[in-house]
Amino acid sequence: MKPAKFDYYDPRSLEEALALLDTHQGDGKILAGGQSLMPLLNMRLARPNIVVDINRIKELNYVRASDGGIVIGALARQRTLQTERLIAERMPILQEAAYYIAHPQIRSRGTICGSIAHADPAAELPALALALEAEMTLSSAKGTRSVGAETFFQSFFTTALAANEILTEVRFPAPPRHGDFAIAGIVAGLALDPDRQVIAQARLVYFGVGPTPIRVKAAEEALIGQHAEEAAFEAAAQSAKQGIDPSNDIHASEAYRRAVAATLTMRALRAAVEKLRKN
Repeated sequence: MKPAKFDYYDPRSLEEALALLDTHQGDGKILAGGQSLMPLLNMRLARPNIVVDINRIKELNYVRASDGGIVIGALARQRTLQTERLIAERMPILQEAAYYIAHPQIRSRGTICGSIAHADPAAELPALALALEAEMTLSSAKGTRSVGAETFFQSFFTTALAANEILTEVRFPAPPRHGDFAIAGIVAGLALDPDRQVIAQARLVYFGVGPTPIRVKAAEEALIGQHAEEAAFEAAAQSAKQGIDPSNDIHASEAYRRAVAATLTMRALRAAVEKLRKN
């Protein structure tokens, strides 16, 4: 099918785009990436009188740092979640999730704000916006307002976005940081053989479980030459329990710290092997 007739505009400024929406009393659609809009137009599920293409409004294409979090403009493509260093540093969950969004062609054209504005209940980005307590900036000819994710998403493909508004940016606040000393902690490093099956090198250092950071060489030796599997991880964890020197205090007992160190060993080794096999 072909879309119903509409007038096409490609403004050079946000003010011009907002004025067009206001003049046509909300009977218009914004075109950014077009990955949701174009199918709707072609199937005539959407029949706007005007389509306002905002791709020439270059000031809407940005990813910026903001108070420990990040701010993403309306024209930032979904692929920037994978390529932008700032996102990797401040919001790594967005980068990890990006690989599950559609496929590379969609991510190359689709915008982050566009997916959030579309509010598909099966889409990843609206869910991430809610999980990360994102704030949406909604702009109209009369001004701007900020709406939290819990209020923004209302029903199937329905949001707080008014017909004469554009979702101009989304703000992801700084994630909560660990603000206390560790009861027990681990720094783990592994190297695998060329076939990525056998552990060639290992480094296990624990903190919060002795008067200094403790490298447990016996646990490392329990791993080297072994297949990177649960049996080897368990042997290292048990060795680590004996190789640390925890104390009793108001926060935790010696036995609890030993148990936590063993659990962290298992988790860290699984995570390390998974990352090595992905790369």
